Amino acid sequence: MKRSVTPRLGNQHGFALLTVLVAVVILGLTAAVTGSSWKTLVQQSREEELFWRGDQIRRGIESYYTFSTSGARNQLPAKLEDLVKDPRSLQTNRHLRRVYLDPMTGEDWVLIKDPGGHITGVRSASTLEPFRKDGFPEGYESFVSRSKYSEWEFVYVPKVTKVPPPTRPGVPGSPVAPPARAN
Repeated sequence: MKRSVTPRLGNQHGFALLTVLVAVVILGLTAAVTGSSWKTLVQQSREEELFWRGDQIRRGIESYYTFSTSGARNQLPAKLEDLVKDPRSLQTNRHLRRVYLDPMTGEDWVLIKDPGGHITGVRSASTLEPFRKDGFPEGYESFVSRSKYSEWEFVYVPKVTKVPPPTRPGVPGSPVAPPARAN
């Protein structure tokens, strides 16, 4: 009886299948870790963009408020578009290059308004937790340890200056006497 020269491949097929399955599992785990890291990198990038855009809008509101065109000073904008083209002047006065979208949501900002309906600031609608918890620049100390991006409010608060009481002419520092009542 003559034996076959070719070896039996039955055992090698099982080993090859097991090797392919292990490779697929390793590839899947690597993809999951990479995807998680990618998501983190994208969120951190958007967080930086959120801070930059929010600060630009806050600065634009401040510029709009302090900019004087024919006595139209100390006013807040009614809409964000007013920061791009100031309606108080016939000339094109820009306090902001363009109206930026919220980078966390890709949509419009949530507007923060004063009682008169004028815009004082913006905030994101995102409920994601920020990576940055401290190390904010001056004026943004309220951002420390916030748990959501929606708690980061980029607000311009006008500085109120006290007007000194009127004085009598010729006598510095003396208050004006109330007018005499006629009998």
